[in-house]
Amino acid sequence: MTTALLPLPAQVHELVEPGFRLDATTSIAAPDVLRDEADWLRSALRAATGLPLHEAGDAAAAAIVFALDEGIGAEAYRLTTSVAGIRIVAGDAAGAFYAAQAVLQLLPPAVYRRARVTGVDWVLPAVSLADAPRFGWRGAMLDVARHFMPKHDVLRFIDLLAAHRLNVLHLHLTEDQGWRIEILRYPRLTEVGAWRAQSQVGAGPDAVFDGRPHGGFYTQDDLREIVAYAASRHIDVVPEIDVPGHSQAAIAAYPELGVTGEQLEVYTRWGINPNVLNMEEATVRFYQGVLDEVMAIFPSRFIGVGGDECPKDLWESDSRTRELMAERGLTTGEELQTWFIRRLDEHLTASGRRLFGWDEVLEGELDQSAVVASWRGSRGAVTAARRGHDVVLCPDDSVYLDYRQSDSPDEPIPVSIVLTVDDVYAFEPVPAELTAEQAAHVLGGQANIWTEHMDSPRTVDFFAFPRLAALAEVLWSSAPKDLAGFRARLTHHLLRLDALGVEYRADSGPKPWQRRPGIAGRPSTREQRAQYMDSVTANIAD
Repeated sequence: MTTALLPLPAQVHELVEPGFRLDATTSIAAPDVLRDEADWLRSALRAATGLPLHEAGDAAAAAIVFALDEGIGAEAYRLTTSVAGIRIVAGDAAGAFYAAQAVLQLLPPAVYRRARVTGVDWVLPAVSLADAPRFGWRGAMLDVARHFMPKHDVLRFIDLLAAHRLNVLHLHLTEDQGWRIEILRYPRLTEVGAWRAQSQVGAGPDAVFDGRPHGGFYTQDDLREIVAYAASRHIDVVPEIDVPGHSQAAIAAYPELGVTGEQLEVYTRWGINPNVLNMEEATVRFYQGVLDEVMAIFPSRFIGVGGDECPKDLWESDSRTRELMAERGLTTGEELQTWFIRRLDEHLTASGRRLFGWDEVLEGELDQSAVVASWRGSRGAVTAARRGHDVVLCPDDSVYLDYRQSDSPDEPIPVSIVLTVDDVYAFEPVPAELTAEQAAHVLGGQANIWTEHMDSPRTVDFFAFPRLAALAEVLWSSAPKDLAGFRARLTHHLLRLDALGVEYRADSGPKPWQRRPGIAGRPSTREQRAQYMDSVTANIAD
């Protein structure tokens, strides 16, 4: 096909006329408000083509021209290529950036190598595109807590998100198994909490341990660089500090945060951990201090506080916790967790931010500004939208990219249900149960990339791609779904991923070096998974 754009634009018209050829005379012009986006395109083209692609002093003399028209909407663009040149009209800077990404996709895949390539005819076909995203939240959650990802690999991942017009990086920074963000007022969080003695390999009762220490963390300057790099690509970085469960790394650093006060190690197993935060006022103040430093680093309106998978057993058996509950007029562990989350919600709201939490936060009442990530199916999204909360859809049975990709014994660590590229493409972010008014609360969706079983960036590549490309199309494109058409475009898109060095999973299955034979998994059927999710979401039903 002449144009194999992915995600698919809203309107594509292939023109029956010669296309545009880049050469040594090609120049670029843009108004000041779009100059950064024009410079980004120039750098991408110059690296591959070796052409000077100088800046034109006069737009009328330039072959590639950017223009602004706010009337076409945020993130929208119009792109026309002809023998005379390339014309981009964008609704804002983000729209201009997405148009630049479309320009790259119209060229041969070698343009993605970002190093000079000889012997390639740099010709764009003649087309006319009109495009705008379906959803404003098009994201991926990257878990850097279970396995630390060095900064340069996070920056590479941001580039991959940008290439697919995804605009949110939800960065999961703390867990039982590691604390990855420097907090200046609490240095032991990284001195102790960022390092564990070993890691579990595999899932289920037959899992083993690798005997290798693992750790790492981002300094505040590292994170500011990540935020700035992402912002230049119109990606919002949403940080998450997971509480009150999934907190053993913090408790290992500061035992007074725990229920028992016992000195714990940073957790080495995967799964749900009974060691949770205590509910003292001092713990609230501790995390308010953490969030103050988080907000100083991350300008995002959304700040994640987790709220998921928090066992209540220790609270229920602890006399001091029962005393606190009685003082606060609380009778259940769910009410106690809600009390804690609400305290953080109030702190964030007072600072002009919006709390972002997993759907367990719906077990209580939060400020109307709180945003809910619905991961246990769509029940959380339906409940949240009916209560007036904005929601982000990320149901595990559609977009959990750590799940196995086939029933083959060659699949590395076969976790949970089979989730194929076609399954992700079939995902519909707006639950059918919602009215039009309620559906307006659906901000969009995201994939969740949990890294218990991804100990390297190349393994993240294998699990994320090309399934993340399928989700990008679902969240961006308003065109009717066409699986055959998507599959045809994906075949060409894989050449781009090859040029970018992405070690994706091929349709034929894992390559020999992508297999991990003999590693235990935790497979289940969709029916079993659905039954389990029904049982654990009973508390958030209307």
